[in-house]
Amino acid sequence: MSAADILIVVATAGEAALLGGLGARTVVCGVGPVAAALATQRALLSGPVPALVVSAGIGGAFPGNGLQLGQAALASEMLYGDLGAWDEGEFLPLDALGLSALPDGVGTASQQAGRFAAWAGAEQFAAHAGLAYGPFVTLSSVTGSSGQAAALARRFPGVLIEGMEGAGVAHAAALSGAPCTELRGVSNPVGPRDRSQWQIGPALAALNAGLARLVQAFE
Repeated sequence: MSAADILIVVATAGEAALLGGLGARTVVCGVGPVAAALATQRALLSGPVPALVVSAGIGGAFPGNGLQLGQAALASEMLYGDLGAWDEGEFLPLDALGLSALPDGVGTASQQAGRFAAWAGAEQFAAHAGLAYGPFVTLSSVTGSSGQAAALARRFPGVLIEGMEGAGVAHAAALSGAPCTELRGVSNPVGPRDRSQWQIGPALAALNAGLARLVQAFE
């Protein structure tokens, strides 16, 4: 198995430029879960099913989980955070509505509810690489207040990272039967958007280092 057996999906060309030396197949999908799912599915249909699909980028860390800016984390599962309905201030996920993120009869109950487990070796790799490991949530519109951050943390206990593409990539991978995970560098805390405090450079460096270790593990 080699780096070429890994498909890495990133949102921007700038992120892709950092990964040129890794040898893995890289796809630029654009921003958001829909763009991510479409680009991933197109890549999967145009070639052999990879040994691993990785949604990669930077994201926000939820307060209180110990993650620091410039640190990298690996997903244990990738969750749709805003796919459902609101009812008098209460969020209702797909399974509460009797709906499914996948076609009838396809996937596990968890996948149908919009929760996609990471590939079987993710926890062992995270421990070996010294990466934080836990659930990641995917949103079409990222959080902008402490109240929103706290509400998401209550709905998804133990959630580490907020991003905009992971569940979309995992959704497409699930339909193709490809194992998947999400790796992100922490650029900011989830909550009020204080851009003066963001650490995008260190987050990208942590992402690149984490991906390099992942590629090495597969080689």
